[in-house]
Amino acid sequence: MALRIHFTAQDLARVRVAPTAGPLAEAFHGLEILAHCGTALPFRPWRAALPGRLDGACRPLWSLLPQSGPSLDLIGLAGTDPSAEAGLEALLGVADEVLRLELLHIDAPAADRVWLGELMDGDLAARRVLADSLAAAHRDLIAPHWGRMRAHLDAFRTDCARTVLDGGVERLLETLCPPVVRWSPPVLEVGSYRPVEVHLDGRGLVIAPMVFLTGRPQLLTDVADEAAAPVLAVPTVRDPLAAAALWGGERGGGASLAALLGRTRAAALELVTDGCSTTELARRLDVSPAAASQHATVLRNARLITTRRRGGAVLHTITPLGTDLLARSGAAG
Repeated sequence: MALRIHFTAQDLARVRVAPTAGPLAEAFHGLEILAHCGTALPFRPWRAALPGRLDGACRPLWSLLPQSGPSLDLIGLAGTDPSAEAGLEALLGVADEVLRLELLHIDAPAADRVWLGELMDGDLAARRVLADSLAAAHRDLIAPHWGRMRAHLDAFRTDCARTVLDGGVERLLETLCPPVVRWSPPVLEVGSYRPVEVHLDGRGLVIAPMVFLTGRPQLLTDVADEAAAPVLAVPTVRDPLAAAALWGGERGGGASLAALLGRTRAAALELVTDGCSTTELARRLDVSPAAASQHATVLRNARLITTRRRGGAVLHTITPLGTDLLARSGAAG
């Protein structure tokens, strides 16, 4: 059985990759991982490092974990902004009808029925309890690792961009989470527990990378706006060795990276995280363009960055290997 997403030429032109699914969505799915005894191998070090007991403020959110079926869509409710504060503001401001429809779709028998009823009725105090619970889950589960998670997600997004540049959007869809996702033009097939047909009809698709998502990607639609592009949340952590970089200690990493690469080259590697030209790199490092080019050559030969010519300029971007090195050192936090 499969979820089948039908594309038109217009939809292919409107595929984009979000920087993140948002720290609050990650927090909710982190609770889901904790709720299942058989935690996937890549997340076991993360789980082992958690406090023995979570803050009691997490309990309302915990009670909304579904017994079966779909989960609460925190991407739709809190947005994908990398800031948890912005996400909490979005949650507090979301339309009452949107939250009510989301709650109607989940099977959460553990939730307090009075509180759940107040949430559905638009009670602000009840919604603040939900927001405070989500903030507590974010603080305990996500915040200590967010710097490394962002570096990991940025590497995924950079890799997606490189794939599109080399082979187009269809190549991106072909290589997205195999073998559970298969591109059979013009349909993207995603492994599912039940057959579902979704026609994008020109809305496009947003691909949202997630760390705390195991197994199959999840398709999320805006319950309040049928014209909005659906979001396909995709898992990015499947390799236990790569995942280990996400849960390590933060201290001393920057000094270790400088010792490995040299202080200037370590700084250069951090500066090209978002992409920059040789001229910009020279200016920000306070060195000559020739010296900046030499540093970039060393990093490129080590496969830590890639270099492409764009018009009259040369653009340097970090590779997944370079991002992983920053994440392991803690320099990207």
